[in-house]
Amino acid sequence: EAKERAKILAEAAALKQLASDYMHPEVGVKTTDPTLFGRNYFNRYSAPETDEDEFADERAEILAEAAALKKSAVAYMHPEVGVCSEDATLFGRNYFERASAPDVESMEEAEEKAKILAEAAALKKSAAAYMHPEVGVKTTDPALFGR
Repeated sequence: EAKERAKILAEAAALKQLASDYMHPEVGVKTTDPTLFGRNYFNRYSAPETDEDEFADERAEILAEAAALKKSAVAYMHPEVGVCSEDATLFGRNYFERASAPDVESMEEAEEKAKILAEAAALKKSAAAYMHPEVGVKTTDPALFGR
């Protein structure tokens, strides 16, 4: 029974690693085995030169589009990162903290706002748990357990 349990735990660890690799393709592959290697058939000395000027521009466009798609995919898979801009001409106006903004908020509105923000925080936590299954579940209640 101990061997079977060890085998099941090893399979579960391997499945967890596969799920993590699937959810994070940007991490890459790491190896410590010196016998593993890959051969580059495109940069070897005997490789025929096939780049033509008319295809080089098209290839550059395709690679630029692929880089933009990768950036978009990373932004989609990691919404917690946020948006950053390097252009100094981009700006936004904050309509809520300007001097002419009204500061009046009733007690009911404040309670409703607090309830909505709490629900939004719970939804954000649920979305993060869904997008990162490798994190696991944490609890502080000693009465909770699983078999």
